[in-house]
Amino acid sequence: MHTSAIEDAVERIAGTLRRGLSLEDLDGVLVAYSSHQSSADRVRVNFLLSKKVPADVGAWQLRHGTGTAVRPVAVPANADLGMLGRVCVPLLVKGFRVGYLWVQQESEADPAADILAALPRVRPDLDRLAELLLEDNTADSEHRTRRETDFLAACGGTASALEDLWGWPEVDDGGPWQVAVIADAGGPRAADPEAGTLMHRAAALQATVGVEPFLFSAGAPTHAVLLLRAGVGYAAHADVLRRYGEGLAKRAGRPAALLVLGLGEPFAGLERLAESYGQARCAAQAAGVEPQLGTIVEYRSIGAYQMLAAVGWQAAAARSIYFAELEEQDRAGELLPVLELLYDKNGSVQDVAAQLHLHRSSVYNRLARIRAIIGADPLGGAVRLELHLALKARRWMLRPRF
Repeated sequence: MHTSAIEDAVERIAGTLRRGLSLEDLDGVLVAYSSHQSSADRVRVNFLLSKKVPADVGAWQLRHGTGTAVRPVAVPANADLGMLGRVCVPLLVKGFRVGYLWVQQESEADPAADILAALPRVRPDLDRLAELLLEDNTADSEHRTRRETDFLAACGGTASALEDLWGWPEVDDGGPWQVAVIADAGGPRAADPEAGTLMHRAAALQATVGVEPFLFSAGAPTHAVLLLRAGVGYAAHADVLRRYGEGLAKRAGRPAALLVLGLGEPFAGLERLAESYGQARCAAQAAGVEPQLGTIVEYRSIGAYQMLAAVGWQAAAARSIYFAELEEQDRAGELLPVLELLYDKNGSVQDVAAQLHLHRSSVYNRLARIRAIIGADPLGGAVRLELHLALKARRWMLRPRF
């Protein structure tokens, strides 16, 4: 812990700004505060006593964009809360959010603009404070980073890293285990891979702390990898995915677009770790492009995507003549979605009509158009298999890469 260094940094900043400061983590818990107390309002006094931001104060702050801000934000006074105006300074390291520094205005006559104008003078101290928080927030970061690097190398099939894993206490009790991959399949990639790794590492740590079946987690630039005991139920997976999303949103400053969790097959020997990781990654990718699968997906349930993953880049070259003809004629996008959903719904016209908000006669009409275009029955065995596989191959080529 860097408690003393953090407190010193807060005092230096307070001395330069000549105002009271409080430092909080991403959960609104007090980390440090300055000794400058000349005009502490009720909110500041209560915060220093309780060590936690009250819900009503937090809601007022969030209304003014503090949760997503990447630059200092002025939060106006609120007489009902007993709160003077203050400036929120989000603390970030390479885009990774680590906490918030609050600078209280001395009185109603003390404009936020004066604080904002003075902040550049303390920029080096603010940057150092953010780095100190980052080191504390990443759970003994140097040691943790080294272990995560070894774990990811083992997942990638590096024999020496896998050999080291046998000595870890997390696997002392023996298997079977599973690997899970969590990713935001619809969100943008972090501009800086290191920032992405830090975000996913911290989100995974927050999501799995205290959840006993989850043994270890590691952050990669685009996703997180988890080692867990086999047989964990859906409810535990869903809870971890929810907590992961909350942690990711705090650090990225935005909610996840499409959070998915893919699970590899259970395995009893660590020599199959890399295989399970590959399966978990494929399951998460399939969930990212196939809404019918849901957001928590086992590899065994992704169907044809297992084969498409094995084919890899060659899936794009495996073209169906029937599919190419349909794609060429379906410029309005009315035919292929109906056909794919009809296959997925086991031929139920009623289910397709309900999901797409169409009349059943509209579904039949579109099927007739498809027959006319390809000159064959799209519901016939071989033609159906060909078109269904081609539709899934098109989805697979749009999968998120991680």
